[in-house]
Parts: sequence; C-alpha cells; structure tokens
Amino acid sequence: MGGFNRNARGGKRSFSSSPSSSYPYAYYLTTAIFVIICIAGAWLLGSFSIFPSGATSSGGPSHKSRALSLADSDPPPVMEDTQVELPEETIKDTVEKDTIKDREGEGSESNGEEADPERKKEEVEVEVLQAERQPKELQEEVSSEDREKQNEGETDGGENRQEEETEQEIKTSDQHSNQVHEQEVNLKQKLKEESRLDGGMEEEQKHHDEAQQEHDEQQPTEDDRRQDTETTEKSESREDDKQDENGGQTSETIEQVSDENQKDTEERKDETNNENQQQTESQSETEETNENSSAEQIHTTDEDRKEVNSESYGKKRPWATQADQSDKEKERRAEHGEVERLQSDDIEQHPEEYDWKLCNATTGPDYIPCLDNLKAIKKLKPENYRHYEHRERHCPEEAPTCLVPLPKGYRRSVEWPKSRDRIWYNNVPHTKLAEVKGHQNWVKVSGQYLSFPGGGTQFIHGALHYIDFLQESVKGIAWGKHTRVVLDVGCGVASFGGYLFERDVLTLSFAPKDEHEAQVQLALERGIPAISAVMGAHRLQFPGNVFDIVHCARCRVPWHVDGGRLLLELNRVLRPGGYFVWSATPVYQKLEEDVGIWKAMKSLTKSMCWDLVTIKKDRLNGIGAAFFRKPLSNECYTERRHQNPPMCEENDDPNAAWYIPLKTCMHKIPTNESDRGSSWPQDWPRRLQDPPYWLSNSQASIYGKPPNEDFSTDTEHWKRVVTKSYLSGFGINWSRVRNVMDMRAVYGGFAAALKDQKVWVMNVVNVDAPDTLPIIYERGLFGMYHDWCESFSTYPRTYDLLHADRLFSKIRDRCPILTVVVEVDRIARPGGKIIVRDDPSTVSEVETLLKSLHWEVQLTFSKDQEGMLCAEKSDWRPEIFVY
Repeated sequence: MGGFNRNARGGKRSFSSSPSSSYPYAYYLTTAIFVIICIAGAWLLGSFSIFPSGATSSGGPSHKSRALSLADSDPPPVMEDTQVELPEETIKDTVEKDTIKDREGEGSESNGEEADPERKKEEVEVEVLQAERQPKELQEEVSSEDREKQNEGETDGGENRQEEETEQEIKTSDQHSNQVHEQEVNLKQKLKEESRLDGGMEEEQKHHDEAQQEHDEQQPTEDDRRQDTETTEKSESREDDKQDENGGQTSETIEQVSDENQKDTEERKDETNNENQQQTESQSETEETNENSSAEQIHTTDEDRKEVNSESYGKKRPWATQADQSDKEKERRAEHGEVERLQSDDIEQHPEEYDWKLCNATTGPDYIPCLDNLKAIKKLKPENYRHYEHRERHCPEEAPTCLVPLPKGYRRSVEWPKSRDRIWYNNVPHTKLAEVKGHQNWVKVSGQYLSFPGGGTQFIHGALHYIDFLQESVKGIAWGKHTRVVLDVGCGVASFGGYLFERDVLTLSFAPKDEHEAQVQLALERGIPAISAVMGAHRLQFPGNVFDIVHCARCRVPWHVDGGRLLLELNRVLRPGGYFVWSATPVYQKLEEDVGIWKAMKSLTKSMCWDLVTIKKDRLNGIGAAFFRKPLSNECYTERRHQNPPMCEENDDPNAAWYIPLKTCMHKIPTNESDRGSSWPQDWPRRLQDPPYWLSNSQASIYGKPPNEDFSTDTEHWKRVVTKSYLSGFGINWSRVRNVMDMRAVYGGFAAALKDQKVWVMNVVNVDAPDTLPIIYERGLFGMYHDWCESFSTYPRTYDLLHADRLFSKIRDRCPILTVVVEVDRIARPGGKIIVRDDPSTVSEVETLLKSLHWEVQLTFSKDQEGMLCAEKSDWRPEIFVY
C-alpha cells in the first residue's frame, strides 16, 4: 500500500517506510494514545462533540487521527445562506488543540522550508474561527431541513462532520470568504490523496465532489483550480516514492472507522427522515385545518377522489364527440393547433415574465375575439352576408393573449334579484336600446342605473302576464313541471327568460351581436342566461331533441326562406312533442307582407309535419301567438306526398353541432323505447336526480362503472363536494354569485348540486370529450358544446364563478394553458372567482398565471394526486395597449 501523506493545516506530516523517518514506532503509539485522551476530554467539555465515535486511529500522529475522523463523517450539505451554530466551548477547544498539536509537530518536518506557508494557513484558520465566534447572528440553530441534507451526504473517507459544518459557517461569512475558500480547496485535495490510498473510498469522494459542485456561490476561482492541479501533481509524485511501513494496520483502521461511521450515518439518516416525515405530515394537517374548519370541508373523501380519478378518456371511447363529427374542426386543428401551441410555449414556460397588455380592438371593453375578427369578416363574399355568416364565429388563428380593458367607472355588479330590474349604467354604457325600445319597456336610463320594467316588443305590459297567457293558451305547457328547458331566439334583453325563473323554468336566450346594441350583454349583467349567437349558416351549438319549448317573440328571423333551412334547425333541437311558440305580426296582422309570410309558414310547417295546435290573442298586449308542435312519430313523414323537405341521411347525427353547416333536411323521430327522444322526460324536479331511461347499461361509462351507476356516483360525489366544501369551506359569498359556468361538465352533477342556490349554471361539454350534453338536458339543465382553444361566445365580465374540474390538464395537449387562462380572465367579472381541481402540477401552473394577472389566490390545497385552487379576480388592468 502506498504511503499515507497528509498536508494538515498546521504543518505537513509524512508517515513513510523511508529510512529517513525520525520517529520510532513507540513514539507513534504514545502520540495516538495522547490524542485519544485529548479527544475524550474535548467531548466531555463540549455541549456536543465534533468528533464521531470510533474515529481515532491506532497509529500515526494526532493530525492523522483527525483526518480520519473528518473523512468518515458525512460531508456538509450544499446550502445557501445557511448559518450553523456550534457551542463556543467546542470551537475554542478545537482551535486550542489544533494550534498546540501543530506547533509541537513543527520540528518533525522532513523539509523545513515547507513549514512556514503551512503555519500561515493554520494561523489564518485560527483567526477565522475566533472571529466566527463573535457575531451571534451567524450561530443560529440548524434547521430540520439542513440536518436532513447533512444526513443524506455520503461519507468522505475519515473527515469529521462537525469540522465540515464549522467550515460551512466560515463559507457564509463575507468577511473571511477568500481565506475560507482557500481552505476548502486544500481540504478537497487532501481528501483526494486519502482516496488514492484507499481504493474503497473513491465512490465516497465522487459524491463529495458532486455535492461541492452544487454550491453555486462557492465555485472555485481560476487560481484555486490552478493550485488544486499543482497540489494533485505533487501528491501523485510523492505516492510513487513513499510507502507506509504500517500500511496494513492503517488500512484496517480506516476500513473499521469507515464501516462504523457509515452505520451511524445510516441510522441517523433513518431517524431524521422519520422525524422530517412526521413534521411534514403534522404541518400539512395544520395547514389543512387552518384553511377550513374541517378536512371534510376542503376535500372530498378518498372514495370520491378514486371515482373522479378513474376516468378512462382516450382508452375506450364509444361516445361520439363533436371533434370527431366536425370535418371543419378536424381541418382547423390540423392547420393551426400545433402552430398555436409552439408560438405560445415561451409565454407558458415563463408567465411571470410576460408583459401583459390591453387588447387594441375596435370593440374596446366589449371585445369577443371569435365574433369581432374583422380581418376574417372582411374576406367574406356578399352571399355569406345573406346567410348571416358575418355574425357567426370566426376565431383568430392564434388565440389572443391580450387583456380586455374595463369600462370607465365600472362597479361590482348589482346582486340578484335586484339586478333583474336594474344594473349600473357604467358597466354597460349603451343607450341605443333605451332610445329605440324605451316605449316598449325594454330598458330605460335612470340616473346612474339602467332599469328594466320587464317589458318587450310583444309584452309591453310585462313578461309575467305574457308568460301566464302562453300557459293558458296550451295547458300542456305546464311551466316548471312538464316544461323545464326553453330556448329563446332573438331574446332582446331577455326579460322573458328572467321572469320564467319564477315559474321554475330554465331559459337559454341568444341573440346576435348586431345593431341592437349589447342586448345579450345587458341580459348577462342582469343575471339572466344568454349567449351571443345567430341563426346563420351553421348549426347551433346544442345537441338534437333537447329543448322542451323554442320561443320567438318578434325575433326577426326569416324562417320561411331558403327552403325553411333555419326553421329546420329549430326542428333539430326541439324535443319530439315540444312546442314552437311564434309570437309575431304575421300571426295576427293583415298587412300584405305579413299575410304572405304567414302563408309560407303554414305551408312549411305542414310539410315538416308540425301540428298547428292553436292561435291565441293577448288582448292586453294586442298581440297573437301561434303554437306549433313537433310530431311524436314518423308516420306523417312517410305519408307525405312530396318528400320536401327531405329526410336526412342515416349517418347524419342530429347531435353533431360543432362547425356543422346547416342542412335542409329532417331527422327521424326516435321510436325505439330505449332511444332518447322516444318519451318525454319525467316532470321537474324528479328528472334532475333519476338517471335517464335511455342511459343503457351496455354503454361504456365515464368513471368505469355501468352508466346508471356512473350517473348516480357523479350526482352524489358533487352533492358532497358542493355541500361540504364549496358552500361552506371556500369563503365564497354566495349572495354575490349568480352566473356560474362549469367549464368541463360531464353528467351535470355540479350544476345539479347547486339546485337550491339562486344561481344558474352554463354546462360546457368539450368538443373532444364524450358527448354527455344530452344527459344534462334530460336532467332539466342546459349547456353547449365548446372548444376551450377558442374564445367563448359571451361578452367580457359576464360570469361570477367558473368551475374547472380537470380541464387544464386535458386541454394542454391541444393548446397552451395560458390562452385558456386569458379567456378565463376575459369572461370573469371583477370580484368573480374560479375553482380549479386538477393534478398538483397543473394547479400550480394555473396559480402562477393567475398571480401574474393579479388575481388573489385565496385557497390552494394538494393531497395525493389532486390539487385545488380558489382565486378571485381583481380590478387590475395593464396600462399599455397592444400595437
């Protein structure tokens, strides 16, 4: 075995088989015994020893024993700005002993010329250690995290742990950083020399080197590297010339000490890991308790999480999806999906560095990206305008990442039900409807408010009287029981739907963004369900056979033109046996134009097999309404003399609605008892809780159970979550919540759980998800299809609460999360909230983005594979516009 050389701080010691050695073997043994006695005394005097047990050598001078102790202890962890406290007695004892031993050994140097620089190093170390004792702030208690890092370090061939911790303190002192760094390089070189003497310690030296490299602030300078290289070359040459006459004994001592200390290190590591694990669990439980009054309020049970996490999207999908059914959607995704994601990657990776700007759009605070795309609209041909395509969706190829400004003087919205009658003028500062329709009691300007008397073109004396008039005309309507879900076409300010809430009826209103200024925006500000849409060239974004009644009060839609294509679209979405209520001048006026339209409508509806049930006049309002009913069977279709309009092809799915062009045809009525649409749903509210009769057990499920069980599981799951968490544990003031959106609805369980709250929920079924939207309608709820890689068809600042259950993790493969978060920021009202449930990493990413948008994160929670976030939008807007 090669010679054992050690360049100690106080001078150089050389233990060799060379005849020139001046020390007999007895002297070595005596010195070793003396060192052991000194170490034992130091251990008794200090509050804790910096020398691990069993670290002394049976031979060699005192510095050799000390080197073994240092090498076998754990190396100090790589830490930044960590100040370690050692007892003053221990520091003093260590300095004094090292100084005495080094001075005693000066005469034994084989080369006196090398002693002086080594003595200088020792003096520097003594001065540093003495100065280190002075500032008390540098002697803070070692944190549990530091101890864990120390225990995880690999042993380094005989160096003492506490000596390294003292050196770590020296590193953190700005006053002595240069001297300490020099010592660190020397110590590193010494460890390398010892590693060469004992081949079994090479792996430990490797771990030590890796740990030292991780310390960014303590990287060696170029001079240090040069000195390190020179020292290494000298040490290698010495190894070739010297041999240790007690090499075997020394090797055995090193191996014994290393094994003992390695065992102690592993035991300490296990104890520390257990301690830290218990502390982490305790801290997690404390945080969970502080966030909510109980664990039940903040989180679902393990069984709930298992049910939700067992979704099998992508593995087995017998469900039809809108993305699969829409050719245009497929083309759009192929042409633009990848480009959009790549162009936004940098923003998504570094959202905190993103420079948010206001959208420089001509529509200003009312910007809807997919409806205000002037660049795309200008490319349309004249015939496109005739079919109202300029009012339809034309989304930008790249989803915008700019922010929509607030109107000047914007205020938090008036709470429901007061908002049905009045809203803040500055929130929707548009007066055109008040000027044009004021005499019809649509909307009026009342100081700082816009007021809504409850009238309309066909019911200037109030919507409630008109609603009662309709039910009295046809007893089968039975508001709130037989009739639950209504579609209001050309809704105006949606007073009809707003007052139907009193009859327990849910009405989805829509109108185009046209010259009737901001009518849908007024409806949403009032707290009434509405979207921006038009009867144009494409199907509405609803499944077939879902609405109990479709209503049109002077909606100005030319139903009879183009072979009745627009009326045939209503036939698609109207439930078999449902009513089309048409309240318009052709029904009751005798003007030439009205008479012509009425004749055309009678002929068209007859060829569609619609039954004209009755025509009634409302004497108070001076209007009339015609009631048409869709057939319950296909008998009439087969008996028609002229098959015009024709029946749709068998492979034409009536539920396909995402970018599907309108067709001049009719779908057959489902007649099989197991088919949806063959029977009317149960009366409200029973239909909300019971699985639909047509939900077949042979159909694959969403959560891995038979569909009926899946439905019930989803219902009970969200009932518990909403009751135990959302209503009581999230700090949400539900009196200020009216407009709610479930951004990724499945069976509608979340909306069903909010039944007793004074809210309405827009259930959004994603185009790439199983088409469960018909189930939602069957329950007496409503919703629409949407792709969150595009903008939603609503005005800015229109929702009080957004709910995103595993939306972001599923959408990120097709478009950046950032663009979806920007859309969330657009449609949420200031003071509005979002609840995100997803995997922890995705929740963290969303949280970072929301914080960059100045949202206030009010709650975050993570357990197992689920994370949760609740945040509130502020009034903040950037000041710079996009150019």
